[in-house]
Amino acid sequence: MGDELVSNGNVSESSGNNDQSNPSVIDIFTLSNYYFGSKEAIPFKEETLADRVQRLKSNYAAHGLRTCVEAVILVELFKHPHLLLLQVRNSIFKLPGGRLRPGESDIDGLRRKLSRKLSVNGSGDEIEWEVGECLGMWWRPNFETSVYPYLPPNVKCPKECTKLFLVRLPDSRKFIVPKNLKLLAVPLCQIHENHKTYGPIISGVPQLLSKFSFNIIES
Repeated sequence: MGDELVSNGNVSESSGNNDQSNPSVIDIFTLSNYYFGSKEAIPFKEETLADRVQRLKSNYAAHGLRTCVEAVILVELFKHPHLLLLQVRNSIFKLPGGRLRPGESDIDGLRRKLSRKLSVNGSGDEIEWEVGECLGMWWRPNFETSVYPYLPPNVKCPKECTKLFLVRLPDSRKFIVPKNLKLLAVPLCQIHENHKTYGPIISGVPQLLSKFSFNIIES
């Protein structure tokens, strides 16, 4: 299911400095370059599907379209690109990220969410998250329906939009994860079109990355 932490496209290997000058190339560093620790748990709402639908309706009535931002973060393990996923209650897989606050920009909101879920709280010496391009957008036309990777032309008032952003990692970083979450590194080949396990958004990530080449940086 993936490797817990306490190929698609062209893959090459190199050593030396990280060169992100070519935006079509993603430099990927080995998993062992990173430090993984834990921090206090963050609260999760226990709710039924009906509760969630009611919450979405209330949020829409108060603020309009709900926008979520999520991060696509890659590491290398066993010479293959792996995607970092958060696992909730040993069953639900999520990309790191979450809902924007009213008036908050996509990049600022994603950095805030990444710091809350993957960094030391209140640390002043954190490396800023390098949020890159938007890889794709998923739309929820109605409160009860599934999400789609396009906005149907007959839908004038979508209820939710989820944006996926590429987040490039430096050659080292600390990941500090709440105790009630697991951070997993899952190979892209396992995620590809695996809708049953990962859902439509995560299982579509390998296709979104098909325009990039992967450059594995050896330590």
